[in-house]
Amino acid sequence: MIDTTKKASDSSIDLYHTAYAWLVNNGARIFFGLVVFCVGLWVIRFLKKRLRGQMSRKQIHSSLQPFFLSLSITLLYVLLVVVVMEIMGIELTIFTAVIGAGSVAAGLALSGTLQNFAGGVLILMLKPFTLDDNIVAQGVDGVVTAIEVFYTEVLTTDNKAVIIPNGKLFNEVIINVTREGKRRLDIDLKLTYVIDVEQVKLIIANAIKQTPDILTERVPCIGISALEIDGIKISTQVWVLTNKYISVKFALQERIIKDLKAAGIKLPGT
Repeated sequence: MIDTTKKASDSSIDLYHTAYAWLVNNGARIFFGLVVFCVGLWVIRFLKKRLRGQMSRKQIHSSLQPFFLSLSITLLYVLLVVVVMEIMGIELTIFTAVIGAGSVAAGLALSGTLQNFAGGVLILMLKPFTLDDNIVAQGVDGVVTAIEVFYTEVLTTDNKAVIIPNGKLFNEVIINVTREGKRRLDIDLKLTYVIDVEQVKLIIANAIKQTPDILTERVPCIGISALEIDGIKISTQVWVLTNKYISVKFALQERIIKDLKAAGIKLPGT
C-alpha cells in the first residue's frame, strides 16, 4: 500500500516537473501569440470599418461591397491564425493539407457557380453595360433590368424576363445598343427596273423631312444598294436617338409606302 502511494506521488511530481518545464520553454511564445492574436483582432475590426468607408467613397457596386468586405476580413482572420500558430510553434502541415484538400473539393463542386460569380464581378467592375441599357447577347435583345453577382436579367420587347448566367454573358460578344445614344436606321426597298430612280429618291427624301425625330445633324443617305435579277434594292439610312428607333422606323416606312403609292409607283406584289 505504501509503495502504491509512493508511486502515485512520484508520478504526480514527474507530471508537475514536465508541465513546469514545458511552460518554461513555451510560455513566452504562447503569451506572445495570445498578445498578437488580441492585437490582430483589434486591427481587423479597425480595417473593416476603413474598408467599408473606402468602398463607399470609391462607388463600388452595392452588390459587390458585402462580398469584398467579407472576403478581405476572412483572409485577414486566416492570416492572423496562421501567424499566431507559427509564433506558438504549432505544426502547420496538417492544417495546410486540410485547407488545400477542401479548396480543391470546393472548386470542383462550384466550378460553374464560381465562373458565374467571376463574370458578375467583372461586369459590375468593367461596366460593359448598366441598368436600363438595351443589349443584344446570347441571342437575346432587350433592356437590362437587374445585374446580380451570378446572373443578369434582361426584359425583351415582348415582355419576357430572360435570366442569363454571368459566366456565359461575359465570355461572349455583348452588343450595347444604348451606350452611344444614337443609332442608324436602315430601310431597304425592292422595286422594278422600270422606276425612275431619281423620282423615288426625291419621294423618300421628302418622307424623311416630314417624319419627326429623325436627326438632322447627319445627312440621310439614299441610293441603290444592290442590283438583282428581279429588281433593284434602294437603301435609306438615317440617324435617330436610340429610344426612338422603333417608332421612327414604323413611321418612316409607312410614310414612304404611302408617298410612293400616291406618286403612282408600282410596288412589288401590287
